[in-house]
Amino acid sequence: MGTPKVIVQLYPVFPAEDEHDRRAKRPIGRDSDLYNKIVHEWTDILKAADQMGVWGMSTIEHHLHSEGYEVGPNPGVMNAHWAAHTKNINVGAFGYVMATHDPIRVAEETAIIDHLTNGRYFVGFARGYQSRWTNILGQGSDAVATVSDGSANDAKNREIFEERVEMVLDCWTKDSVELNGRFYQAPYPHATGIANYEGYEIAREAGAKGEIDDDGVLRRISVVPSPYQKPHPPVFCAVARSRATIEFAAKHGFRPSYFNPTDGVVELAGVYAEEAAKYGRLLQLGQMQNIVRHTRIGKSTEDFERKLRAYDLDIFKNFYSVFGNHNVDPVNNDAEAAFKAMTDHKFFLGGTIDDAIADWKDIYARVPCEYITLIWHWAQQPKDEMLEELQLFMEKVVPELETPDFAAAAE
Repeated sequence: MGTPKVIVQLYPVFPAEDEHDRRAKRPIGRDSDLYNKIVHEWTDILKAADQMGVWGMSTIEHHLHSEGYEVGPNPGVMNAHWAAHTKNINVGAFGYVMATHDPIRVAEETAIIDHLTNGRYFVGFARGYQSRWTNILGQGSDAVATVSDGSANDAKNREIFEERVEMVLDCWTKDSVELNGRFYQAPYPHATGIANYEGYEIAREAGAKGEIDDDGVLRRISVVPSPYQKPHPPVFCAVARSRATIEFAAKHGFRPSYFNPTDGVVELAGVYAEEAAKYGRLLQLGQMQNIVRHTRIGKSTEDFERKLRAYDLDIFKNFYSVFGNHNVDPVNNDAEAAFKAMTDHKFFLGGTIDDAIADWKDIYARVPCEYITLIWHWAQQPKDEMLEELQLFMEKVVPELETPDFAAAAE
């Protein structure tokens, strides 16, 4: 038997006394002194997690959070920085919102980080649910945010997402590619290729085969460098509740990252195993699965509730509860309704250490996921408290959780 691999996912929340203080300090997300403190403190957390034996550290891609929630606009820069400060921990992001990205640039950036980490790197892909920035940065493909509602916009977002992710895979794994999608082409213009490229002769003689045709026209491209890991870094794929995302992940051997309630995780984990088998991957329940949860551990029930009110209520009430993909009922701007929803829905698992162990043992009796991703709203929660909870989780909770020996099963 084994134990789960823990990934720490931090949402940098600029600290305020409460939502009223956050309003008074508007726009707190632009406070450069505060961000400078937070971004360097993040490195301290990373080093501590590395020493604790945490498997991975992840960040997010969210833009334009002027109110100071989830300030994480550039995961690649953070991952590259982290590579220089760690020895064992894997680094990555959940993840690149592909409808807003050029697939060639993502393939290049991630391949470089894979080399900087000497293979201690994973990549995450997501579809994007926040219109404030997804609609803006996705304007090149006319992409818009989605909540997996089956609408025309949802279908278009998925089409762009899948097209660009598959292009990244081709750029990672093939010496030369011709990208001819509905929303993106390379070379461009695709129909004619690129004529009059001055360096065509050496490219034809020393570059990848097929890049230059007999008439000196650029017909294919070669994305460099290729990744350090072969065929490419492990890929995680964010899932809210969509079966289509699970089918896409199973097709490509991606690791689904479940942000949905446990009943949904159990159902989709079974779907993933069934779909993976269609492509020759025979997986045990939980294998290559990643369950994502907020976990809080207090010294007592009262301390647990204090932490929820001090560190999580603001963002839950004013942000999470208004987005349909977070699987919670509307709280209508009512703080006590928000607190009740947080606890009733077990949006934040835990309580005392015994409560946390019981919650997680219950989950693992149903779906023993290979990975656990834990979310903290640091720096709203002070660093020392956050690290104390992580240490308790690693020392007290993880040893209580059993998974099949996935490594042996894969051999």
